[in-house]
Amino acid sequence: MPSALRRVSAALTGVAVDIGPLRESKPFRRLSAGQVVSLIGRQITVVAVPYQVYTTTGSPALVGLLGLAQVVPLVGTSLALGGIVDRVDRRRLLLVTQALLGLCSLALLLGVLGRRPPVLFVFVVVAVAAALGALDAPTRTAIVPNLVSAKRLPGALSLNIAMYQVALIAGPALGGLVIAHLGLAGAYLVDVASFAAALVAVWLLPPQPPHSSHREPMLAALRRGFAFIRRRPVILGGYAMDLSAMIFGLPRAVFPVLAATTFRTNAQGLGYLYSAPGAGAVLAAVSTGWMSRSTRLGRVVVLSIALWGAAIIAFGFVTALWVGLLLLAIAGAADAVSAVCRTAIMQTLTPDELRGRVTATYFMVVVGGPFLGDLEAGVVAGATSARVSVVSGGVLCLLGLALCSVAFPQVWGYRGRATDAPPTLTDDALAGPPV
Repeated sequence: MPSALRRVSAALTGVAVDIGPLRESKPFRRLSAGQVVSLIGRQITVVAVPYQVYTTTGSPALVGLLGLAQVVPLVGTSLALGGIVDRVDRRRLLLVTQALLGLCSLALLLGVLGRRPPVLFVFVVVAVAAALGALDAPTRTAIVPNLVSAKRLPGALSLNIAMYQVALIAGPALGGLVIAHLGLAGAYLVDVASFAAALVAVWLLPPQPPHSSHREPMLAALRRGFAFIRRRPVILGGYAMDLSAMIFGLPRAVFPVLAATTFRTNAQGLGYLYSAPGAGAVLAAVSTGWMSRSTRLGRVVVLSIALWGAAIIAFGFVTALWVGLLLLAIAGAADAVSAVCRTAIMQTLTPDELRGRVTATYFMVVVGGPFLGDLEAGVVAGATSARVSVVSGGVLCLLGLALCSVAFPQVWGYRGRATDAPPTLTDDALAGPPV
């Protein structure tokens, strides 16, 4: 029996996520703790804003337009200022972005406290927050490889995904409860308070100066980053596949409509809909220990996105809330596995001197895609119905994945470990045939 228990323990250890980065790196622990608190606050606002717009206007199309209001400044900021992440102290940049994001949440709070603000005011605030997020998230991600060893990087990335998904569970669920009992003002107040913890955590980090002394003009720096991505079809193909999944297969913009009509639930049930993908993602992310040994991460990406699309199609046909939550959890698990693999591939193929620019582009894709998905889902739901929007989006996700797999076969054929050391610019990192 003891030997059998040891075998089971060894098997579980091989599957479970590596928590070594939290044990060995105090700066990583601080960054992660502050991130979890602030993300929970932000996710409460993610529920509160579309709820506010839908209850004010009754229009799913306007809820979808929130995505357009955010994707335009996000893409613009990523293109115009993405290179700054590689040119300044990343810790100082995080302090600035976190403080300004906190002010955005404060503006939403003051808006609902003073009087019912016009919808345009809400759109402007979320647009500014999206622009700031285009600098904040890439900076945070680019810091991680400098806080942990190369051996611990896959575990750190998986832990980041897991903690982010914990926030996706706790934030919306808490947001639904807060809105139901304290109203929108209570929800925005919690978000404002959460930024205090994030600022303290970032303040305690060691300085994060740029690794390169190269000071090329900003436009040239951006071209250098795009040239690197263009010559890495594995990274570019991963971007395209994720865009296909998020633009067509993400139904969160119609969650308020589904909660009120199909599932006939209240604000608390709406919070559960937003939380369900995160619940599945956490279970998947804490079971990614095997990824550090896998050499077929590209195939995992393709199969995970296919599972996402299939789960979303099924979600469009159900009427029982618990079945819908289960399918969303399955979709979230698939998305988490895909995200860990894509991030690991990107980080191991990108030298630190370019990591800020490449990560900013990655953030533009993984966050801009969902915003475009909100627009697509809301517009289709307004023209047809919420169910048609969900099912058609899942089908288009699978079709897009098939086209991307044909256009970028290098993703399916990718061989490499997540623990591989990243190259340096002296290794001719920009070499290779363009796509």
